[in-house]
Amino acid sequence: MVLASRSSPCRLTPETDTARLPATARELFDALPPLPGLRTEVIDGRLIVSPVGTPEHARIAMLINDALFSLRVQRGWHGFVGNVDVCIDGPRTPVEPDFVLAPPDCPRWGDRELLSSGLLMVAEVISPGSVEDDRVKKPPMYAAGGVPVMLLVDPIAVPPTVTVLSDAKEGEYQTITRVAMGSTVHIPDPIGFDLDTAVFSEH
Repeated sequence: MVLASRSSPCRLTPETDTARLPATARELFDALPPLPGLRTEVIDGRLIVSPVGTPEHARIAMLINDALFSLRVQRGWHGFVGNVDVCIDGPRTPVEPDFVLAPPDCPRWGDRELLSSGLLMVAEVISPGSVEDDRVKKPPMYAAGGVPVMLLVDPIAVPPTVTVLSDAKEGEYQTITRVAMGSTVHIPDPIGFDLDTAVFSEH
């Protein structure tokens, strides 16, 4: 992806303009204007700009929100479906989970990003274009960032699965519970909820 200024062209010189160019993926992320309809993240040192998911992908993320609605109301928690940036505490890398569960007083990095160490849970819905990032790259990022629980909904696995990752230590989740989609899986503390994953396979 090539970013170009909308102003008149200018000549870059090593002595002047180069010093103002973003030096890291994080700095480039911060320099980007709002990109409606696109997801922008930094994963494994790469700035990734991708389209939002399919309607089926968005539907599953919304179903996670719906399943936790009563619990959220009871405990005063906030749920965000694919529309909030999370800053991984430590390296300060930005990601955009498909679903985020957070307390109302979750600390922030700047105005727009929730700090990962203040979250209760994140969820990712795997799509064909996100297999490597969601299955391999993001779990250790969330664990290292202090996210207590990660939910991974994988409708493209054969058979489809739902995985709960918890007990983060030294940048890895120590407890991994995977069930076939359609089964009930327990989401441990701080959530403490039995999730009926059959809702993800209903039409």
